[in-house]
Amino acid sequence: MARKTRSDCTVGTFEKKNGLPAGTIRNRDGRDTRSDKKIGTIRSEGEKFKK
Repeated sequence: MARKTRSDCTVGTFEKKNGLPAGTIRNRDGRDTRSDKKIGTIRSEGEKFKK
């Protein structure tokens, strides 16, 4: 089972660490997510939209 990514990791670091091209992670409206946005913020936004 894979480990969960740290919530204080930024999107840019996550993409670089996993060998993903820039712009892979996107906002809900389809635009690129800012590279300095934290993974924890993306998770909390996802939880907000689930409810």
